[in-house]
Amino acid sequence: MLKATDLNVYYGKIHALKGISFQVNEGEVVALIGANGAGKSTTLKTISGMLRSRTGSIEFMGENISHTESYKLVSKGLAHVPEGRRIFLQMTVMENLEMGAYVNKKTSRADYEDIFERFPRLKERRNQIAGTLSGGEQQMLAMGRALIVHPKLLMLDEPSMGLAPILVGQIFDIIKELHKSGTTILLVEQNAEMALKVADRAYVLESGTIKLSGTGAELAASDEIKKAYLGG
Repeated sequence: MLKATDLNVYYGKIHALKGISFQVNEGEVVALIGANGAGKSTTLKTISGMLRSRTGSIEFMGENISHTESYKLVSKGLAHVPEGRRIFLQMTVMENLEMGAYVNKKTSRADYEDIFERFPRLKERRNQIAGTLSGGEQQMLAMGRALIVHPKLLMLDEPSMGLAPILVGQIFDIIKELHKSGTTILLVEQNAEMALKVADRAYVLESGTIKLSGTGAELAASDEIKKAYLGG
């Protein structure tokens, strides 16, 4: 579904991604793990058109999207839930969902009901101002806003960041449910233990390069990963 080849991305003179290549197959959960500054968020921003690679290519559903504008990618079925959620704080929950649905003129009442079924807390708060929601509720809203257009690929950037442990568990339960329902997910997550539990495959980024790759189970069992990321 997604194939990134030889991505080199810079912030000014800083070489943030150094020739990385990876792929995501349909129906998979693929995790990108690594320390702060490893290049995880930069990778997602490059895929979704917010940053540009100086080399290589990005293919989505067989189409080269390396120079496609971000808003056009949403219409093609690629949704990005950014780090920090980035919801519209002054709008209601329902208005945020309507903004997510803007690119799809065929969105129906049933689509909204699907989101409310998946996130009952949002249904209870549908008329509440988004900025007054808890952190976990805001994360659910950000995910709901992305899912309203039925994306082919959902990219999640640090969905557990800043959440209490019980809410982290709830967010990962939702990711598991999405996986079971057939949603393809590219997950960036600092909580390596949780990410590897839900991932079919994973890549370990270090200083802008891919250091290791394998199945979630293989990496979770790796002594090197245990020592570096799992406290083993």
